[in-house]
Amino acid sequence: MDNQKNIAPLLRNLFVFFFVIGGCYQLAAQSTIFVAPYGNDKNNGTEKQPLKSIKVAQYKAREQKGEVIIYLRNGIYRLDKALIFTSQDGNNEKQLVLCSYPGEQAVICGGIRLELQWQSYKNRIMMAKVSPKVAIDMLLVNGKIRSMARYPNFDSTAVRFNGTSADATSPERVKTWKNPAGGYLHAMHVNDWGDFHYRITGKDNDGKLELEGGWQNNRPYGLSAENRMVENIFEELDAPGEWFYNPDESVLYYYPLPDEDLDQAKIEVAWLKHLIKFRGTAQNPVKNITIKDIELTQTVRTFMESYEPLLRSDWTIYRGGAVIFEGTENCCLSNCYLHNLGGNAVFFSNYNRNSSISRSHITQIGASAICFVGDTGAVRSPCFNYHSSVLYEKIDREPGPKTNNYPANCLVYDNLIHTIGLFEKQISGVEISMSQAITVSHNSIYDVPRAGVNVSEGTWGGHIIEFNDIFETVKETGDHGSFNSWGRDRFWHSDREEMNKITAKEPSLILADAISTAVIRNNRLSSDRGWDIDLDDGSSNYYIYNNLCLKGGIKLREGFYRVVENNILVNNTFHPHVWFENSGDVFSRNIVMSPYQPINLLGWGTLIDYNIFTDDMALKKAKKNGTDGHSIVYPVEFQDPENGNYRVVNSAAPVFRMGFLNFDMDGFGVVSPDLKRLAKKPRMTLPIVKTEDKESNIIVWQGWCIKNMETLGERSATGMDSERGVYVVTIVKFDSPIRDFIKANDVILKFKGKTVNNLNDLEEAANHADLSKPVEMVVFRNQNEMVITIPGNIIKLDKP
Repeated sequence: MDNQKNIAPLLRNLFVFFFVIGGCYQLAAQSTIFVAPYGNDKNNGTEKQPLKSIKVAQYKAREQKGEVIIYLRNGIYRLDKALIFTSQDGNNEKQLVLCSYPGEQAVICGGIRLELQWQSYKNRIMMAKVSPKVAIDMLLVNGKIRSMARYPNFDSTAVRFNGTSADATSPERVKTWKNPAGGYLHAMHVNDWGDFHYRITGKDNDGKLELEGGWQNNRPYGLSAENRMVENIFEELDAPGEWFYNPDESVLYYYPLPDEDLDQAKIEVAWLKHLIKFRGTAQNPVKNITIKDIELTQTVRTFMESYEPLLRSDWTIYRGGAVIFEGTENCCLSNCYLHNLGGNAVFFSNYNRNSSISRSHITQIGASAICFVGDTGAVRSPCFNYHSSVLYEKIDREPGPKTNNYPANCLVYDNLIHTIGLFEKQISGVEISMSQAITVSHNSIYDVPRAGVNVSEGTWGGHIIEFNDIFETVKETGDHGSFNSWGRDRFWHSDREEMNKITAKEPSLILADAISTAVIRNNRLSSDRGWDIDLDDGSSNYYIYNNLCLKGGIKLREGFYRVVENNILVNNTFHPHVWFENSGDVFSRNIVMSPYQPINLLGWGTLIDYNIFTDDMALKKAKKNGTDGHSIVYPVEFQDPENGNYRVVNSAAPVFRMGFLNFDMDGFGVVSPDLKRLAKKPRMTLPIVKTEDKESNIIVWQGWCIKNMETLGERSATGMDSERGVYVVTIVKFDSPIRDFIKANDVILKFKGKTVNNLNDLEEAANHADLSKPVEMVVFRNQNEMVITIPGNIIKLDKP
């Protein structure tokens, strides 16, 4: 592969890595200050006479010159307000480190502990007076977040919001609530494009809720009628682990879990929105501050705060988090444990240069893990709604940003990010908007309701997304990818005819915002309910290579100048959608395992050729479209796919003659030993490849590719005891009616009571079943048989 064209971003990446990591770890302190929970703020801050509060230690550090370390001794530091660091704390002459004392663990906490006297209420529900009076938004019992009283009840197996129901807001149910004011309605977007949140302010006599909110999504096309959940409703307090707080009476009600002893339990409530803020500007930045080896926990939920649109993307966002970087240079958060946070974990807002987050564990997060969001004032000709546009004559023709008030040259390195989006679903492991040259490297990101990495628009490109392990994504939403982007930049218009005219008349506008190439390389990606890589509306100027796409393939919607080469698309394919006549796109030297899925193309780009197909029918279809004149069909064998090694065997000379090069299969995800021990890995997808003597017998049923369970490898991948059942390979239609119920790598064993040993059995059972009624299926998933129930009229009478 010719990597010379990528040498500039590679060198930039190495520079950022060594500069930032070096800045975090190579400070030699000239002075030290000690803080301990048992200290006294009248002490002098020595090891033997520590201070008690971090704030006092911060003021004392400002009196020092050169390099200062504030050591926090073991224990919990509960804040009454956020710590704020300014240029007084870190500048060209002063460097500051805030960290745990070696071998100890300091906890910075935005919550308080309640000392309660419990008494019985009724039906196993306990009650206690809370004093002094506090607002309670997020309750933790023994360090675990508990659910507000809700309907439907919490169900860890449910697809969305841990349980949704169409009758959550039915007048019949609402009429049973005495006073729902203060409750919340959470609902999915009608198209599964994220979610909405509302505060309930009351109800009318007809049982209709009175609401405020709904500003959390930038495509407000309506709420799902089925996927709704309400919480903080006293009458719904009916399940173990639920709670309700009456602020008027200062009484907390809690339904304990079966084994919980409330007299011994630790009851805590989050009450701060932010824990740490770096507060600077481009003119007066905060410099050279490192926060490391600290546990950060307990902030309130923020889904009802003020949100702002991220230009014309689908997102709106709350500009805040537990840790906020604004106006920083060479500041870093390293080796920290961030958990039980109600909103975003880390937020880089506006001007930031050479700052980073690294080697950290981020989990149990209400919204996004890490966000980079610049200032809309830095954008030329900005628009803030999908359907809005600047008049062609008034578009600013100057390329690039107007100001420097945005994040650039920042690093996200070696972080374990999982189980996020607890309360909000339009979120991401790493969100990038109005930023430039952000490197996201060696992170493990999984258990995410939407994208693992999301880029909201082209402003201003230059990002490097590399060596990440991203899987179990798009778990609660739809029409998305493990990596997702939009590019509704200056050239883009919601009227396609108008956009065609603009790009033909003035092609220089295409890259006026996406001024630098974004690189996606050497990642392992997997999405059961979406594409592995999804470049949506307008996404332009991308170089995508050396990626292992385990399930969802690669989609490129209308955009320009995307080069996609040397990727492996396991059991899936290339999805080009609504391309321009002259898009300049390249798709070459990729391993493709099923037919292309084009939709409404005006052209086929610059080069679609020299690919390796494992299915002769797929190549024949491609050639009918006038592409892939030099591509080949070959029964590709991989070295050890069951254990994640998808290197092509050395004997496959025709594959290498096409120019395909093997790439590293051992470097995905986190690299720190402690994080590697904690991190999950994706379940490997076995490639289904046709050979000369045996057909794969894959068919499409209800939008899924399925086949007979018939190889030892398939048994190993699923954990089955024998070669029986129907193996679910991958989803091919993301609007499949059963996508909320079936998962890739499932094995269907029974259909409405009928044993399913093969495809014929499934066809027979489906054809003779009353599909207007709920359908019970037994599937083998995660080493266990489980029963799933699909509502009536979902599965159609089509044959498998």
